[in-house]
Amino acid sequence: MLHRMQRVDRVRRFRSPLSMVAVCLSASGLLIAQSRDQVARDEARVARAVDSVLAGLTLEEKVGQLVQYTGDYATGPQGRTVTSSQREIVRRGMTGSLLNVFGSDNVRELQHVAVEESRAKIPLLFGLDVIHGFRTVFPIPLAEAASWDPALVENSARISAVEAAAAGIHWTFAPMVDIARDARWGRIAEGAGEDPLLGSLMAAAKVRGFQGAGLSNPSSIVACPKHFAGYGAAEGGRDYNTVELSERTLRDVYLPPFKAAVEAGAGTIMASFNEVNGVPSSANRWLLTTVLREEWGFKGLVVSDWNSIGELIPHGVAATEGDAALLSLEAGLDMDMMSGCYRDQLVALVKRGAVRESTVDEAVRRILRIKYLLGLFDDPYRGISREQEHALTLHLDHVAAARDAARRSIVLLKNEGNILPLKPSLSSIAVIGPLADNVRDPLGPWAGNGQAQDVVSALQGLRSAVRSGTDILYAPGCTVSGGDTGGFTQAVALARKADVVLAFMGESSDMSGEAASRSSLGLPGRQSELLAALRQTGKPLVLVLMNGRPLAIPEDVARATAVVEAWFLGVQAGHAIADVLFGSYNPTGRLPATFPRSAGQEPYYYNHKNTGRPPVDTLNYTSRYIDLPSSPVFPFGFGLSYTTYAYSGLAIANPTLGVGDTLHAIVTVANTGGREGGETVQLYVRDDVGSVTRPVKELKAFQKVRLGPGEKTVVQFALPVDALAFTGLDMRRRVEPGTFTLFIGPNSAEGLQSAFSVRAPVESR
Repeated sequence: MLHRMQRVDRVRRFRSPLSMVAVCLSASGLLIAQSRDQVARDEARVARAVDSVLAGLTLEEKVGQLVQYTGDYATGPQGRTVTSSQREIVRRGMTGSLLNVFGSDNVRELQHVAVEESRAKIPLLFGLDVIHGFRTVFPIPLAEAASWDPALVENSARISAVEAAAAGIHWTFAPMVDIARDARWGRIAEGAGEDPLLGSLMAAAKVRGFQGAGLSNPSSIVACPKHFAGYGAAEGGRDYNTVELSERTLRDVYLPPFKAAVEAGAGTIMASFNEVNGVPSSANRWLLTTVLREEWGFKGLVVSDWNSIGELIPHGVAATEGDAALLSLEAGLDMDMMSGCYRDQLVALVKRGAVRESTVDEAVRRILRIKYLLGLFDDPYRGISREQEHALTLHLDHVAAARDAARRSIVLLKNEGNILPLKPSLSSIAVIGPLADNVRDPLGPWAGNGQAQDVVSALQGLRSAVRSGTDILYAPGCTVSGGDTGGFTQAVALARKADVVLAFMGESSDMSGEAASRSSLGLPGRQSELLAALRQTGKPLVLVLMNGRPLAIPEDVARATAVVEAWFLGVQAGHAIADVLFGSYNPTGRLPATFPRSAGQEPYYYNHKNTGRPPVDTLNYTSRYIDLPSSPVFPFGFGLSYTTYAYSGLAIANPTLGVGDTLHAIVTVANTGGREGGETVQLYVRDDVGSVTRPVKELKAFQKVRLGPGEKTVVQFALPVDALAFTGLDMRRRVEPGTFTLFIGPNSAEGLQSAFSVRAPVESR
């Protein structure tokens, strides 16, 4: 169904020179089966067609293509629209793209203005932040990363694209692929966490999902990996803050997910707010041209973040809007999102010779190319209709996929006495907490067109799953962030009556995401006090966390009998949580980010460098805190199951390798518990000695296996030695010969280890 987008109504076909170019390109602009020569011919034909359109544009119309406006955020029955003045801008051909406008009727109307009433008749590009779903909202990206399952993430993005495209969207400002090592940064919720490998796999999966089999398919939307680059390293975890990174750290840690997204065929890239080596990304020619276009071969368009060109002035690298426009365009930034600098300054800059018109032309070409690849010059409406939009929105298959993604994103962090899964013989369950009967916050930040009315709350999910004869007793107890304790008495009274207490606590959705940095990482408001009061009842206490970031809650974890990380899981949150709590689904999630003991440890991540005085908690004059252990509460990669696993028999088939070889390692994994389950087997490597300091360990591979009770399997890894490469003293990426330590286990802190070595290449004489 998802790949058969039937056109419900017929639209008049708009014809232009581009529609004459009969070439079918895949999501990366290429059909895999094509030869290199054919690819080159197709690209040349596209370029000629684009040039034929460009040749007919005035300078003012060219600049208009580089300008993006937003809708007015007025959402009616058919989605968001624009103001009458913005409609006139479309009519005059003064914009190439609109964001935050959707709904098939709105898009068709505005596209009609663009292609029928404007002089140039160039279709518009409609964009929206489809981060983790359009109307069918999936778990936040950090939660889906906890699945450690790129195929699941790709499927979620595919469904999101199908729904968004049916509503007229062509372009999503996603995936966010910033590596985030500081949980105080609110936008950690939007990405895949702290690890470059996991982040790269998720980035590529999202791009493939959004762009599908080809951008010309009406069910595909073009991806826009963001924020390029280093945005996740904001000092103090404070959004929009300064970033100070060495080029080596940038290349080894923060750039790999972007490169993976480009290699997966991403059609666009968004520049970040922050500076890189003293130059804001929106004016950083080294970043946008030298690295992105020349080193990586990226051919797509680069868009600014909201007003980031104008923000070059407070950054202090531009004195005027004209300076800002000149710097950004010359750096390689093609489209101006909402600053007005290109709109107001570029024509004058060209006319007085400060900017070459050929530079403007190059940016316009990249924008027209994307519009062509999307098929907009052939059919600017892409066959959208109200009937199709209705049929695809919240389709039953989509909702079922959202439930599956949600339960596979849940991480079991603690299960003392195997209190979970809940026993069917329970006579009563107390459901307590401000997030238990909440239908807004499970959507999480950046929820697209998600509606609270579509959400299954945790309480609803539990009530639908509980067996006949078990009573559900509910009280919120307190609010998420307020100071009122008036509900404590009722909550504690209900807890005393129950066999088990389920406490749903965490953050509200607006505490994560953009502009939602937190200086503390504990449970906000009076939730910890409520949890302590519930603990005093002596009843088994299950803490279910709903949040968009790792939390630092060691005392709360200690109070609870069991802890379940449920994140913000989207429209099927309640059913997914019930599936896990009652045991119809055995949790398989693993943490994509470290859970610290205190916000004072941040930034905190597993793949850190050693120092000359590594931390020893019992020794002074080592790199430690005097008031808490150096270890995390829960390490990267951690997650429990309702069964248990044992690792044995780690062996390396070829412990001495050449630079071009492949390491072959095996380990036996056994299910030593009483039920079927899934384990994520993780392989880490430490480069023991390098020309520059190396991390204590790095994730290099992982495999997911399913085992029945008592079953065991031999897991085989084939790791190319090239995967050990890093940026050396000369700033070139290479594998250095030497000794390495291999770790295979269930998370970054546990497992078996062995050793291998890489020989120096033989020099020819």
